[in-house]
Amino acid sequence: MTHRLRKFVLTAHVTSSVGWFGAVAGFLAFAITGIKSQDAQLVSTAYIAMELIVRVVIVPLCLVSLLTGIVLSLGTKWGLFRHYWIMIKLLMTILSTIGLLVHMQPISYMAGVAAERTLTNSDLNTQIQLVVASGAALLVLLIATILAIYKPRGLTPYGWRKQYVRKQ
Repeated sequence: MTHRLRKFVLTAHVTSSVGWFGAVAGFLAFAITGIKSQDAQLVSTAYIAMELIVRVVIVPLCLVSLLTGIVLSLGTKWGLFRHYWIMIKLLMTILSTIGLLVHMQPISYMAGVAAERTLTNSDLNTQIQLVVASGAALLVLLIATILAIYKPRGLTPYGWRKQYVRKQ
């Protein structure tokens, strides 16, 4: 990968990852508002906005972050399977993406309910689920950021073999 292309992909990766984190933080704020507020119109608006944020912002940023992370690892010395921290980040991102796509159904459900009627106690489990899931997503994204910054040592067996072959 050329230096210019690497810088471009790295910029896209960092921007999408930071954007994903920020959008999830905003989503969490709306989810907490949905549980705590007594204003029915505010609650309705929060759940409708949550669906919009997920579809238009979070999912695209999540996919761009995943794709650019793979491209970066394959196109640089780090490699995709050479270092444990990269494999952990990849696994966390894949699982987060799957979790996000699975949670699209309850998000859409809550937005639909909020648009039609006032939420009741029967909707509380779904509301709590959205708060917990978005809080967990923020924690996972924070851990991924920490791994990217600190890059803890530790080569995988594949990484050791590649390093040994390169030295010969």
